Amino acid sequence: MAEGPNKGGALADFIWKNAEDLWGDFKHTDFGKIILPFTLLRRLECVLEPTRKEVYDAYLTHKDSGLDLDLILRQITRYPFYNTSEYVLGNLGGTKTSQNLADYVAHFSDNARVIFQQFDFTNTCNRLSKAGLLFKICRNFSEIDLHPDEVPDRVMSNLYEHLIRRFGAEVNEGAEDFMTPRDIVRLATTLLLDPDDALFESDPGLIRSIYDPTVGTGGFLSDAMDHVADYGNHSKVPPVLVPYGQELEPETHAVCVTGMLLRTLENDPGRDLSKNIKLGSTLSNDQFSSDRFHYCVANPPFGKKWEKDQDAVTREHKEKGFNGRFGPGLPRINDGSMLFLLHLASKMELPEKGGGRVAIVLSGSPLFNGGAGSGESEIRRWLLENDLVEAIIALPTEIFFRTGIGTYLWILSNKKTENRRERVQLINAADQWVPIKNEGNKRRIISEEQIHRIAEIYAAAETYELSRMLDYRVFGYRRIRVLRPLRMSLHINNATMEKLETEKVWIKLTGEQKEVLRAELEAYLDTIKPFAWAKQFIEHVAQLLSPAVRKAGKSFVKALISAFGVRDADGEPVFNEDGEIVFDPDLTDYENVPLTKNVKDYFAREVLPHVPDAYIDKTFLDKADGQVGRVGYEINFNRFFYEYVPPRKLEIIDAELKQVEQEIADLLGEVTE
Repeated sequence: MAEGPNKGGALADFIWKNAEDLWGDFKHTDFGKIILPFTLLRRLECVLEPTRKEVYDAYLTHKDSGLDLDLILRQITRYPFYNTSEYVLGNLGGTKTSQNLADYVAHFSDNARVIFQQFDFTNTCNRLSKAGLLFKICRNFSEIDLHPDEVPDRVMSNLYEHLIRRFGAEVNEGAEDFMTPRDIVRLATTLLLDPDDALFESDPGLIRSIYDPTVGTGGFLSDAMDHVADYGNHSKVPPVLVPYGQELEPETHAVCVTGMLLRTLENDPGRDLSKNIKLGSTLSNDQFSSDRFHYCVANPPFGKKWEKDQDAVTREHKEKGFNGRFGPGLPRINDGSMLFLLHLASKMELPEKGGGRVAIVLSGSPLFNGGAGSGESEIRRWLLENDLVEAIIALPTEIFFRTGIGTYLWILSNKKTENRRERVQLINAADQWVPIKNEGNKRRIISEEQIHRIAEIYAAAETYELSRMLDYRVFGYRRIRVLRPLRMSLHINNATMEKLETEKVWIKLTGEQKEVLRAELEAYLDTIKPFAWAKQFIEHVAQLLSPAVRKAGKSFVKALISAFGVRDADGEPVFNEDGEIVFDPDLTDYENVPLTKNVKDYFAREVLPHVPDAYIDKTFLDKADGQVGRVGYEINFNRFFYEYVPPRKLEIIDAELKQVEQEIADLLGEVTE
């Protein structure tokens, strides 16, 4: 094999140059479907190259013997896959290239062949053949050494992501949306696994599981497996992380499957880890529905609608409640990221079986979206009140490839240490970054030194400059409805008399009855009466009307109020028939009372001094605890890290302005000389 560039972006650039041969014959939107599968094919080929002849000879010898050929060939390759073709990319020939390549791919074991099916590789090769480019592309890729000894998994992951990023930039599509930058992967896996350092050190060969429901290319899983492998040395068996994942996009799934085919477990080297990577929507088709895991990690898409999963998710919520994944509530349809929070919380291993931990990257909206009683708030409530939120880390902006928004790393755990119970650690790592050359919207990275510092802050679990250890209740509040009496006075004049005569109860009167009422009311023209006057007036005139009319007294009172009534801040409170105060809907207000405060005391201190006639609506109750006021939770990160910066003195500003004015005047003077 010819030796070429073999590290990171340089290797990606080398591969990208092969795409130049495609210009003119293919749309640039098709480049990804060509470059990526050929890259994966060459990766698998390089791994199998040392045993290729031995496998082929064994295949010819045993293919009709009735022996378990699959077992024999895997033992030879020492991987869970193989290829029994006589062909490789470098010997396909220039005349029957398409036929020979099809034969080559068809002779992969089933678990590897599915990779190319998901890329629709056969159709791609046919198109390349018709364009007269297939042989050239095959020869180009045959010259790249992608063996893991030359290109380790981490570098290969960087390569996939570099290529995907490059394609995305070329076609302005969302190919990068599912990608998690390597520095974020590194930080997440560090915070996820480091708390178990003592466990890993004390129990060589410990077996644990790790799961990613939005696995993408498998970066989280690979990094985590490498992380625990570092615990091993020549005298100690390292811990074992068994990876599991699910991916929605077939092509991305294929990349992850390829990576897992090349991974082996210390305790079970023949195990096919690619079988643990499932295809499909995690929300509507959870293919690990009965499984729990020791570690879970994810970077679900930010701000993506979940309408495609809505029917299945809503059905599970209604039918299973808290026995399913979505019992606490459902967020609004325009952002499904909190569904992944609930999903991962349900996947944590039970405490009695070692417990589980979660690291998930989210945008800022899950911290505060939705008021008390909303699906989002109820999800936060359930997580916090069940003491599952261990830490939330504010990450720098401009660290993702396609968005510059602020992001947060949530750490969940159902096995908190004593010093963390009923507490949440907030870490402000927004300034922990170093600049890089722009890669889309990614202008910053978190360096290894900064990752180490964040990990130390997290491990310390103390309150100081960049960290706050807070009782979870400080994020909660009880939203009470504050009512005020309806205050009215009755304005009797010609205009309101005309309005009264349009009321149904007035229209039903006889002419004689109307004259009696009109005569009585004329005595009060151009006067303002208190609200209670209406009832008193009707009781008076009822003596003058027929018994049938007197029975409609309540209706007459309502008619008078409707016609003459005017809201009056200085008027008397209005009472209903049962003697209860009638509230004014236009004056209804709400107060968020911190859960750490007594509602009555808060109301007396913060509300009554300003509105003495206000009172709490005792019918506005929380569905969960039945108490007055609806419970809500929001995590206002900035509130806990805000630092007041006093404005500069005016004389300093004036001096600076005068200096600038003088500099401008000097420059103008130079121009006019």
